[in-house]
Amino acid sequence: MNNSPKNRLQLLLDTNQQALIKNGLKGIEKESLRLSNKGFIAQTKHPEKLGAALTHTQITTDYSEALLEFITPPFADIKDTLNSLGSIHQYVYDNLDNEHLLASSMPCGINGDESIPIAEYGDSNIGKMKHVYRQGLWHRYGRTMQAIAGVHFNYSVPETLWPVLHQLEDSKESLDNFKSAAYFDLIRNFQHRGWLILYLFGASPAICKNFFKSRPELMAQFEELDQGTLYHPYATSLRMSDIGYKSNNQADLNIDYNSLEGYVDSLSHAINTPYPEYEKQGVKVAGEYQQLNSNILQIENEYYSTVRPKQIIQPCEKPTLALKRRGVLYVEIRSLDLDLYNPIGIDANRARFIEAFLLCCLLHDSPEIDAADFKVNNSNQLKVAHQGRKPDLSLMDRQKSVRLQDWANGILDRMQPICDILDAGETEDFYNQALVAQRKLVENPDLTPSAMILAQLRDTKQPFARFADQISQHHAINFNSRQLSETETLEFTKMAAESHAKQASIEANDNLDFDAFLAKYFSQS
Repeated sequence: MNNSPKNRLQLLLDTNQQALIKNGLKGIEKESLRLSNKGFIAQTKHPEKLGAALTHTQITTDYSEALLEFITPPFADIKDTLNSLGSIHQYVYDNLDNEHLLASSMPCGINGDESIPIAEYGDSNIGKMKHVYRQGLWHRYGRTMQAIAGVHFNYSVPETLWPVLHQLEDSKESLDNFKSAAYFDLIRNFQHRGWLILYLFGASPAICKNFFKSRPELMAQFEELDQGTLYHPYATSLRMSDIGYKSNNQADLNIDYNSLEGYVDSLSHAINTPYPEYEKQGVKVAGEYQQLNSNILQIENEYYSTVRPKQIIQPCEKPTLALKRRGVLYVEIRSLDLDLYNPIGIDANRARFIEAFLLCCLLHDSPEIDAADFKVNNSNQLKVAHQGRKPDLSLMDRQKSVRLQDWANGILDRMQPICDILDAGETEDFYNQALVAQRKLVENPDLTPSAMILAQLRDTKQPFARFADQISQHHAINFNSRQLSETETLEFTKMAAESHAKQASIEANDNLDFDAFLAKYFSQS
């Protein structure tokens, strides 16, 4: 059973050790579609000057060859994280040829599933595995769904905090086990309250009609804003809704978030359990792999969740095995839409709010959850995604119905002392500024990004695709008007060359055929 104290924050305050919550590490992963100068999804290969997507540590691809993913190192100061993300963007723009990055989460410039090129990672076994995994996602969910972009916020609790909490709580567990259990406390609270992220930062209330070109029957669930745009009038983040999924294989998954052991076991069960629909599709057809296997999940990453416990994996190591061996190192928050109006997709204000929010999730009581609680949490998320700005919208706070605004204000009140601690001794009260900014959005839903986007679409009478591309082109002009410093350019050029050399080395040293490689990979335990 969960034995976390009712209020870790109070324990720290009582012993004057609250400053230990400062300087947690923050990293960002940001996805963006490459578009041609005509506004269509790029059909070109991943630019060679950007490096090898398989092995580059900061510039890779996600689902599609055209879906770039930028990964910053983690920093204690979010300004350093964002500066790193900005430098990656600038280097990419310095090496794009008549293309630009789409600023919105919801994809535009798509002409059916086949227009989305699946990412390629070379001829090594691990490269083939990554490509086949994406082939499987296509057959299971469609390519269009996989072209949606977002921001992932990676957060690691300050290492100096753990031994102090361990002692204050008089824990009988090892420090490593205590840390993992505490990260799952954070995760459960985030699942319970994470709908707030969609309300405050959701920026995908509208969708291009072309998004449903491969499945036009799904358009009936939306209202028509104009001839090219579908929407829900009170939507916040359709990216985080259930739009367009043609497979319900994950709907009944009961992943255990009450402990690391339960999480690993339940996720492993899904990876090893056959799913009849996928068995019918076949794994190898006419000698070509269509998916990695016919199980509920091909691998761990196929499980879609708003937050993931993470550990750095060794080469060819299964993520669940990394967690089992070395515990939780950080959490990955996956529910952030791209900030359409920001050239790099996220700003410091938003990032600081999320850090304080995550600390609030860690430092307050986190009851265990069962399957019914999990369904309530998911229901709240879907409700806010589809109609979060609806007047007097109610959600379920466990067994109790509560107005969204009342619950949101309660969460922000709990965050206040945490923001005060994070600002203590600093030259500016940045965390309090972030909190005040979000209080205004709770008070007035018309100030949320989703409301502002819909208002601009109505005012300009533009379809979403043209609106999003115009903003994207504006960002591109700004990046193209300047250039990365010579020192940073040399550093990125070196990283690109090293990534190509590393991929070539991996390919040269493969000593198993692909079938044997997959068998070995999945036999890890």
